[in-house]
Amino acid sequence: MTTIRHEFYETDEKLILTVFDRGSDPAQVNVKFEPRAVILFDVPPPVPAKPISAQVVYENGDKKLELQPLKGQIDPERSNFAVGKVKVEIRLVKAVQGRWGALIGDAPDPLSSFPSTSSPEPKPSGSTLAQARKNWDKVTTNILESEKEKSTSEDPNVGGDSTVNKFFQDLFSNADEDTRRAMLKSFQESGGTTLSTNWAEVSKAPVEVKPPQGSEWKKWAA
Repeated sequence: MTTIRHEFYETDEKLILTVFDRGSDPAQVNVKFEPRAVILFDVPPPVPAKPISAQVVYENGDKKLELQPLKGQIDPERSNFAVGKVKVEIRLVKAVQGRWGALIGDAPDPLSSFPSTSSPEPKPSGSTLAQARKNWDKVTTNILESEKEKSTSEDPNVGGDSTVNKFFQDLFSNADEDTRRAMLKSFQESGGTTLSTNWAEVSKAPVEVKPPQGSEWKKWAA
């Protein structure tokens, strides 16, 4: 029986096996995908379980390539192959993502159903667990909220003078002609202590100086 040259490469999801078999007839090519399994003998006296290695078998007439044990577990239902003029590409879908590092070799089966021989770790009592539990999500949320910058709608004092100036600039730029005239007249005549947007009222007389409570207005000589 002839041994066929082959090579492979892999990703986390698949292992691609290339079999160099030129001029293969798709009708004659057969590929078997066998997953790793365990046979249990339920007959007296008790018989130890017999493990079966994962394997892939390629056959084409008198040519046969049998690879076992595969380094990892495969999903036979999703694995497939394609026959080309020069080679046959066999795609082995991994049952568990990750790199094998080799095509053949013994390795622990991540899907093994054998019971663990190690004893379970003791769990803390309910009272101890309740005392140790802490809502870390709530702690993280509180920290993020405390560090988050407040907007001017949440706190008018945020930004200081620059925010106040921007507010009046936006108000002035979006106002009509009478409102602008009222703002300029009231601000200038009151020495900056009053700002009015009512032109009908401001236009009747000079705007009085109204210093803040506890302050005294003084006009400095030029």
